[in-house]
Amino acid sequence: MTDRARYLPYEPSPLPGGGGVALPLPAGTVARGVLPPDHPVATGMANGRVLDRIPIPVTERTLQRGQERFLIFCAPCHGRLGDGSGVVVQRGFPPPPDYAIRRLRDAPVGHFYRVITYGYGAMYRYADRVPPLDRWAIAAYIRLLQRVRPEVPPERFQELRERARREGIRQIGAPPLAPSPPRR
Repeated sequence: MTDRARYLPYEPSPLPGGGGVALPLPAGTVARGVLPPDHPVATGMANGRVLDRIPIPVTERTLQRGQERFLIFCAPCHGRLGDGSGVVVQRGFPPPPDYAIRRLRDAPVGHFYRVITYGYGAMYRYADRVPPLDRWAIAAYIRLLQRVRPEVPPERFQELRERARREGIRQIGAPPLAPSPPRR
């Protein structure tokens, strides 16, 4: 096999003319499959306000995709029902808020998209793990969860959170956690 020269994109070209190895992109070029950074579907905002409607068609397939992505990325902390009782909470992390509380029921749907994108509180960002259309599908699924579950009154939520703290921040009603075996 012969040895060939290898160049990195945009490094100076060894050929006369002095340009780069890769040809320059024409003005206005947008990568395929990538939304412009200021597009409402990419930001969750329009005209400086968080979107209150989902900007993609919400079909059964969208909700199924949202459920699938929710169970992968969200349920470990938020629980399968969005009640804040995920396995991570059982391992000692503070519980996230229940999606059925009034504050989150009243939040615009773009709020959930932006929290998934940028993180919030103890939750880290998922922008690098979940593409924009999947984030909207998750937001649609969260809205579905909110419709099928009764509202949790604020005092009941605080009571559950305090009880979880007293019990070592485990899932309420879960058996005590066994210590992890030592690593070798």
